[in-house]
Amino acid sequence: MFLDKDFILQSDMAKALYHNHAEHMPIIDYHCHLDPKAIWENKPYENLTQVWLFDNGAGDHYKWRLMRANGEDEKNITGDGEAYDRFFAFARTMEKAIGNPIFEWSHLELRRYFDIDLMLNTKNAPEIWKLANEKIAGEGFTPRSLLKKMNVQLVCTTDDPADDLQYHKLLAENEAETGLRVLPTLRPDKLMNIADASFVDYLKRLSDVSGIEISSYEDLEKAVAQRVDYFHSVGGRLADHGLNSMSFTPTTREEAAAIFSKRTNGETLSDAEVIVYQSAMNLLLMKLYKENNWVLQMHMNVIRNASDVNFAIQGPDHGFDSAGAQGDLVYQVKSLLNEAQKQDALPKMILYSLNPNDNVPLATLMQSFQGGSKQQIQLGCAWWVNDNYSGMRDQLTTMMQQSLLGNFTGMLTDSRSFLSYPRHEYFRRILCQVIAELADAGRAPADEELLGQLVEDVCFNNANTWFGF
Repeated sequence: MFLDKDFILQSDMAKALYHNHAEHMPIIDYHCHLDPKAIWENKPYENLTQVWLFDNGAGDHYKWRLMRANGEDEKNITGDGEAYDRFFAFARTMEKAIGNPIFEWSHLELRRYFDIDLMLNTKNAPEIWKLANEKIAGEGFTPRSLLKKMNVQLVCTTDDPADDLQYHKLLAENEAETGLRVLPTLRPDKLMNIADASFVDYLKRLSDVSGIEISSYEDLEKAVAQRVDYFHSVGGRLADHGLNSMSFTPTTREEAAAIFSKRTNGETLSDAEVIVYQSAMNLLLMKLYKENNWVLQMHMNVIRNASDVNFAIQGPDHGFDSAGAQGDLVYQVKSLLNEAQKQDALPKMILYSLNPNDNVPLATLMQSFQGGSKQQIQLGCAWWVNDNYSGMRDQLTTMMQQSLLGNFTGMLTDSRSFLSYPRHEYFRRILCQVIAELADAGRAPADEELLGQLVEDVCFNNANTWFGF
């Protein structure tokens, strides 16, 4: 039966591990792109399209990419099409999507949030639209209620160093009432992008919010440290560096200062100078993270906005990104970690690459830098285009074969959608199946208590303790 209570679970042990251990564990979503303002305002939704596909420019890129592949008109994807027409176009797309994770996730979302057990297709689209919108019009269909329904206890959003975090502070005042923690994650993309045309204007914004007038590299260092302290005071315990490509070169503070001065004086930087600045900034931030016992996530090897034509029309974050193929990525990461270790600036880290070919090299590299704390470095979960059935299995296999699966911090959504949390269920089922296969093959003890504890740790406990929440 399609997506029955035991889907993916192929043995008695797999079913026991999931239903007795994984199924009821709370969720910590330690990397997502949910809007803290939307969580605070907690406004009800108007219809299924708004909550599921497109909401004021935001939405689920995974779904958009499939709709484009099905030849749907862009007005019904990210344009100004009527709400029902957009939903119908998505239903039409799902008729072709068997084997794609979106096919399974979308049906899980219909069941878990709307109690709708119908196949998503053009035949059933009118009834699904009617039933879902009746549910949306009722009580308790708001961002916070959706998180509560999925037993989400904590989410970490993605936030610029210059953000004032006002909604995080407002939400913190209501934690006892809502049972939900919403913590910031420092994402310094704009700070790192020294060659960007808006960099000097960004420094003015950073000056204003930090209270430190940035006229030199030393001032910048002080402002950055102030922002890390501020994020920490609001509950932040993670940083996230979005490194589409990764390059590192050893440098000195003086060299970085000279390049910073050159840029703020309006001069153009060479590619080599940009790498020197970014290398220095990475090391500065890593030292601050270690001092505060933060975790640094590094998301790497991404081709952003691959289509110039589509980028010109749509702008960023509209589903035009893909896996990268940087050949020397792991060597560059090695150089950064090596220098950070020499400077006693190596924080706890999670390494992600969008190219799955990097998983084994990264997993073996991280083992050279373990020590000092439990699982000092993690191999990031199957991320973005890899968070599908085979991608999750492959990542779990690499993690357990090259390091310690029992220390793994589990799944995240990396999503802008409040309906994305069945992805945790999907991951947990795969986790239980992978572990059960070891027991069923005699490669692990057929001990439910032992294996069940490992499952509970990976689903929730490890993230709760390792991140210091």
